[in-house]
Amino acid sequence: MKPNIIISESPRPIWQIPIAALFFTIATAITIFAFYRLSFNEEGFIAFLHQFKSSLIFIAPGIAFSLRKSIHIDIKNSRFKPTYSVGPLKFGSWQTIKNYQYVSVFHQPTIGGDYIFEVNLWYDNNKHFELYEENDYKEAFLIGYELSEQLNIDLLDATVPNDFKWIDKDEWKAKIASGKID
Repeated sequence: MKPNIIISESPRPIWQIPIAALFFTIATAITIFAFYRLSFNEEGFIAFLHQFKSSLIFIAPGIAFSLRKSIHIDIKNSRFKPTYSVGPLKFGSWQTIKNYQYVSVFHQPTIGGDYIFEVNLWYDNNKHFELYEENDYKEAFLIGYELSEQLNIDLLDATVPNDFKWIDKDEWKAKIASGKID
């Protein structure tokens, strides 16, 4: 068993990086210009706040184009930490889990009518934490399976509404070994 598990979103598409950089550059230029024109009186301070507000308007899409989510699970100390990162800046705090129960994989409808598969970790008597979202059923199940193996807990297939099934992990282990995953 690994002492720590990290589940991370896939990297942002390469075309989003220059867009995020452009928004951050504009926000930085506006902020520098606001400080340059800052005068220490009431009117100057109000003008500075308006320009700084404009800067925040450009920071928001910059963050949207560069934000990545990852989950760190510390098995030894029974805790997890959702982490949000924008470039080298990372934000998150550790939360304690007293009792791992099971991992579930289910599908969730999206606004466009498609479905996305979610992997959740259930703990402490019906509390859950959304760990991962994936468009591909097979990929979501492989992540759910691997996590359930590392934590030595059960895996629930909840992809069919009102027809939940516990997965026989020995059968899945044989499928993975033979390369015959549906």
